[in-house]
Amino acid sequence: MQHVQSAAHDSAPSYVRHERQPLATGTYHPLAKSNETLSPVDFRARRRAALYTHKNALCAAPSRKSIFTPTAPASAPHISTDVLTTAHTGQYHPADSVSPSNEPVPQAHTPKTPATALAPIGHGFVRAGQATAKAAKTTTRTIRTAATKVRAAWRTFTSFKAVQLIVKFFKSAHALWKRRMKFSYAFYTIVFFLLTSAEVIFLQWGMYSEPEYDKSTEIDETTKVLQSVAGQVTRFISQMWLEQKNVCLVSFVGLALIYLALILVTNRFWIATLVFGVALTAFGVANSIKVQLRNEPIIPADLTFISGGDTGSIMSFVPKSSQAFVNGAINFVIWFAIIAFALFVLDGRRRFIHCSWRHPIANAKNIIGNIFRVLAAVLSVVLLSAYAMGLGTPGSNVYKWAKDNGYEPQLWNAIGDAQANNPATTFLSLSKVKAMDKPDNYSQKTMESLAKKYTQEAKTINQTRTGELTDNTVIMILSETFSDPTRVPGVSFSLDPIPNIRNIKNTTTSGLMLSPGYGGGTANIEYQALTGLNLANFNDSLIVPYQQLVPNQNDPYSFNQIWMKKYGKNASTAVHPFQQSMYLRNINYRKFGFSYLYTLDSKIPLKHTGCIDRSPYVSDSEAYQSILDLLDRQQDSKSSQFLQLVTMQNHMPYGDYYDNNEFSDANISEDLSDGERWNINTYTKGINWTDQETADFLNQLDQMDKPITVIFYGDHLPGIYDTADMNKNNKTVLHETDYFIWSNSASSSHGTKVNPTTTAYTSSNYFMPLAAEHMNAKVSPYLAMLTELQQEFPAMSRVIGTNGGIGQGKATYLDHDGNDIKVTALSAKAKELLKDYKLVQYDQTVGKNYLKDLDFTQVP
Repeated sequence: MQHVQSAAHDSAPSYVRHERQPLATGTYHPLAKSNETLSPVDFRARRRAALYTHKNALCAAPSRKSIFTPTAPASAPHISTDVLTTAHTGQYHPADSVSPSNEPVPQAHTPKTPATALAPIGHGFVRAGQATAKAAKTTTRTIRTAATKVRAAWRTFTSFKAVQLIVKFFKSAHALWKRRMKFSYAFYTIVFFLLTSAEVIFLQWGMYSEPEYDKSTEIDETTKVLQSVAGQVTRFISQMWLEQKNVCLVSFVGLALIYLALILVTNRFWIATLVFGVALTAFGVANSIKVQLRNEPIIPADLTFISGGDTGSIMSFVPKSSQAFVNGAINFVIWFAIIAFALFVLDGRRRFIHCSWRHPIANAKNIIGNIFRVLAAVLSVVLLSAYAMGLGTPGSNVYKWAKDNGYEPQLWNAIGDAQANNPATTFLSLSKVKAMDKPDNYSQKTMESLAKKYTQEAKTINQTRTGELTDNTVIMILSETFSDPTRVPGVSFSLDPIPNIRNIKNTTTSGLMLSPGYGGGTANIEYQALTGLNLANFNDSLIVPYQQLVPNQNDPYSFNQIWMKKYGKNASTAVHPFQQSMYLRNINYRKFGFSYLYTLDSKIPLKHTGCIDRSPYVSDSEAYQSILDLLDRQQDSKSSQFLQLVTMQNHMPYGDYYDNNEFSDANISEDLSDGERWNINTYTKGINWTDQETADFLNQLDQMDKPITVIFYGDHLPGIYDTADMNKNNKTVLHETDYFIWSNSASSSHGTKVNPTTTAYTSSNYFMPLAAEHMNAKVSPYLAMLTELQQEFPAMSRVIGTNGGIGQGKATYLDHDGNDIKVTALSAKAKELLKDYKLVQYDQTVGKNYLKDLDFTQVP
């Protein structure tokens, strides 16, 4: 490229000020005053100063008084017209593009390059960055100024003599604090034994209640002392020396292993002490209240109430009489937590076992400490788990050791086991659950043979039956704690509390039901009624199938599935006017196939939730109305339904709920304490309401054109009959509730009453075969087996009978007269039926479910 020299360098630089030139295309900007003399420094300080290259002294007359900024590029002299000049935009223009009159010639539009288009954006980013930097500098300067002022104020404040004295005091105290004493392991050991022993005694104390004596009864002081709570707790501990029964030691070891695991896992002695003390105290309080209300201790399955979010629901069951006890326990826990935290602060030993996670291999001490820290935590948890599982496994080393020290498990009677062995031991022994032991002859071949056997039995039964179960809508009603109080020994009224239901029982299939529970156990009776299975066949450690078994089953069978198989998944619905997760019903009902469970907190909640007077529970009339709503939806449909209702109206505890309680004056019972009489009066008024509401409900069903059959039963007696419960001869009576099976006018079984001899006594697992007999409906092989069982064993349950029952008190079997069936009285047929029943129950619960593919539950 040819070199072109600029005309600006053809002559020497001028030091004189250029005159203004009459160009209209620019603007003059004054740079200095006309009479001002400038030095080279002044020129260097200005970016637009003229270029000086002369080395002589500067002229006194400055040449830079102003600068001209053109608005358009001007032509350069001595430049060939063939050469392109470069604009500041990076584009090239011909050199002759200026007119003779020095006016720029309009240029043709040239497309912008990407660099040209992005230039404004880049400039924008630069300007934004400069603004941000400027703001940051301003902010930093402001902060630095404020910090300087704060430091100055602080120096001024600390310069006062009083402040210096305070600072000096705290420095000295801090030096002493760093040299504070570490508590010894011997002190830890003393606290460990004292706290564990105290919790053992507290848990045992919660298992007893002070006895009440009639004023007319003369009791010597020694007997009163021995039967008092303090006397019974003392006897429990003194067994170690008086009877050589170290049951207290067995309980102590269990709690000590829990305490030790907390210490070694957290590696903080006082934190573990705080957690252990608070948790065990809360457990003891809850256990004591549950024993009073439901006559059973807390078991591991009860923890599902907490995990299911039902803690608030549980607290609603706490009676007012126990509120002072709860408040006292809360105060104790608060003070205990304060003391434990204070000791944690004062103790110079932060770690129970030395370890360093930040510098694990810095030295041999850290390496050894970290290894022992991990091993100790793991081994403590393993040891606790092995101990708990060993207690529930007969034949294990732990079980043998506990037996040698006086441990006598009776898990079929959890309250008795807890009183004899301590609630902690009962809880740990139930942590491992094995529903059933595998029968010796269990196999696919055995189950196929059993299915054929009862298929033939079903054909024999069905020869005389013309109807089907699904011809009727069946409503199964579990009425909370419903039973006739006048049957309880020592309780009588001048008024009949249940005249309507008594009349219904006289005109339809009815009788007494043997309940496995007293004061509680609703879910167990409900489980038996829905599945046909019985707790008597399960192992002792399986206490609540709804919490320990059903959630882990893949495809459990229940009778509502008979209607679902014919009419679809919407053919069975459940209603429970309380929380849906109570006893995990939301999970279990879904397993059983119910299309929906309506509760107070379900996604579609119940609409009818009214209560009677001051009662906290939804009334039976409101619960019945929810069932009527479900029936109305199917009014025009030819399909039938299976509806399940669990009521809440008469649930414990019993307070001052009802106005105008006529049964307070009608109670003519003798030898009752004031507290017992009060509870019985309130409860009796509640079931009197149930009696009226149930009669109204049946009258409404009787007006419907659809055939409907109702299975109504009480689940258990309330645990309020303290006087009768003290007499061992009353055990069976306190486990008998009322039931009936009734059909409306539209049903072909209206007015049917099955032979009272065969229905006088039953258990909830027989309700469906009894309903089939009441409706003259054909049965499945499974129902045929239950029908045969009911004839040999009219009632069975896991109840301690007056004569011990079968299986050393683990199960009770009643004959048609309500008497215990003795082992020696069993016929060969009865023994074979029991074996078949256990095979079926094992196969349906923990076995391989061979019967599912053999149409064992299929109704023709």
